[in-house]
Amino acid sequence: MTENMLKDLNTEQRQAVTFGEGPLLILAGAGSGKTRALTYRAAYLLLEKEISPERILLVTFTNKAAGEMKTRIEKLLKKFGSGKSKKDELPFAGTFHSFCAKLLREHGHLINIPKGFTIYDESDSLEAIKQAFSNLDVSDKTYKPRSVKVSISGAKNELISALEYSQYKRGSFQEVVARVYIEYQRLLKQYDALDFDDLLFMTVKLLNQKKEVLNKLRDQFMYVLVDEYQDTNKAQYDLTKMLSSKWSNLCAVGDFSQSIYSFRGADYRNLKRLNSDFPNLKVVNLEQNYRSTKNILKAANQVISKITSHPILKLWTKASGGEKLKVYEAGNEKEEAKFIVETIKNSKIQLSQVAILYRTNAQSRVIEEALMKASISYVLIGGTRFYSRREVKDCLAYLRFLSNPKDSVSYKRLEKIGKRRLQKFLEWREGGSYKKMESREILETVLEVTTYLDKFNKEDEEDMARLENIKELSSVAMEFSDLTEFLENVALVEQTDVKNKDNSVTLMTLHASKGLEFRMVFMIGMEEGMFPHSRSLLDRHELEEERRLCYVGMTRAMEELYFSYARRRLYFGSFLNNSVSRFLADIEEGFLEMAGMSKFETQNEDYDDIIELDDY
Repeated sequence: MTENMLKDLNTEQRQAVTFGEGPLLILAGAGSGKTRALTYRAAYLLLEKEISPERILLVTFTNKAAGEMKTRIEKLLKKFGSGKSKKDELPFAGTFHSFCAKLLREHGHLINIPKGFTIYDESDSLEAIKQAFSNLDVSDKTYKPRSVKVSISGAKNELISALEYSQYKRGSFQEVVARVYIEYQRLLKQYDALDFDDLLFMTVKLLNQKKEVLNKLRDQFMYVLVDEYQDTNKAQYDLTKMLSSKWSNLCAVGDFSQSIYSFRGADYRNLKRLNSDFPNLKVVNLEQNYRSTKNILKAANQVISKITSHPILKLWTKASGGEKLKVYEAGNEKEEAKFIVETIKNSKIQLSQVAILYRTNAQSRVIEEALMKASISYVLIGGTRFYSRREVKDCLAYLRFLSNPKDSVSYKRLEKIGKRRLQKFLEWREGGSYKKMESREILETVLEVTTYLDKFNKEDEEDMARLENIKELSSVAMEFSDLTEFLENVALVEQTDVKNKDNSVTLMTLHASKGLEFRMVFMIGMEEGMFPHSRSLLDRHELEEERRLCYVGMTRAMEELYFSYARRRLYFGSFLNNSVSRFLADIEEGFLEMAGMSKFETQNEDYDDIIELDDY
């Protein structure tokens, strides 16, 4: 039976699936069939090795991925097994957090965690942080609750307790974090609640303190299979290490080059640590790609090969060379959007097979408006339509009330933003100076008068994204000198609804695109400072992650890949004249074809050399 199943696999996949006892690392490149290898291995253990389902543990990061694994395993068992498959005949397949929650429900009482504990989501946790601020008389104007929460989350992911953190704190901010961390944990205990980070933290604590539980789990899980291992943090690494310590049958699947979530605590070096913690580690490379054309893969390899700090898989395919990668030089961001729209309209590819990828959410605004004007339906993945974003709506509320003092909806929103800010705004409004200002000046003055921007912490990734959206709104305001005209344009855009989820172009950030594939992919804003992002240019490690992010974006494309950049871009309220992205400069001209121009000139210097000189 299993011999027929193995016929579906290539040589390397078969090697990984049929591997015997001991630790196994499957380095699986983009589009190389890693999910197939993982699910086939689980099915192989069940059918060929006759391992009981309860002795196999499969762990991944999202419910969607876990569900897909379960479905695939079930189909394999039906096809190559007895012809039947029951849910209870399947091994546990879930996220790290769901697995830990299950363990804590069963054994958490041993470390004083009640069985009926509540799991706090992000908003619940933030409210508890704010309560801790209030209890400690910490000003949320001086220190931002969200930033403190991020620091506490990072500490928990590194398995640093509140008491330990207080011993190692440095500087005024960490002093505050230490105090809030202790109070926050006290509140969680009082409420019989755990946050998502606690699920991991407390599980590791349980297994360290209660050896009888650890030994039971070690005995039970003879095989531990973990997907996306490059995305694990310290807590997740330690957890899988402990669970695998008896049998050493850990199967980790990952790819150094697809590590793009360091801001969430992910550490690709965990892939390297397996070598020292599991001396007999077997490594199998999956490099045959089943997704993209040769030209796309060769170009992607050229971009990622610049990284020397970790191993690089060299993807190859039996597919044809395919079309050259298209590069479009636009005069500005509107030309860029127009080119994308016209290309989509002239293509025979279904809209659902088209994706537009960008580095920051703020970049979606111009593209959204162009698609709406062309009546091309689109969906935003992992984001909100530009004019529906909270910070954008806040700014517009000030402007709308300024334009129409009878707008009670806007007034109520301004009250929620802050009564002190509202009072400052009303006092300034009474002066009437805004009547002589153009739209952009009005917006920027309102932001200054109300100190609205002080709500955001420039050290916080999420807050930085919100600030970028506000700056992008300023760019829109520049196009309309009259405030009424500006607000009217926004209202018309807001009311446009061309969504058709069944057949729509997908808009998303490059981070959100991981794990997906499309026949046609556009990567926009390929300029220094845009991508790679300006915040990464002076940090070697961040720059490498930007490079991995570019690689991930490129390998989403199956058939057609377009790059676009603008000679001059109105972005964040200012005109930018950035050079073409170094990532484009890394691709040999033979793989590129200009769209709308005769010659591709990067105007690039040897950026990597510059960065190395600055960094070291």
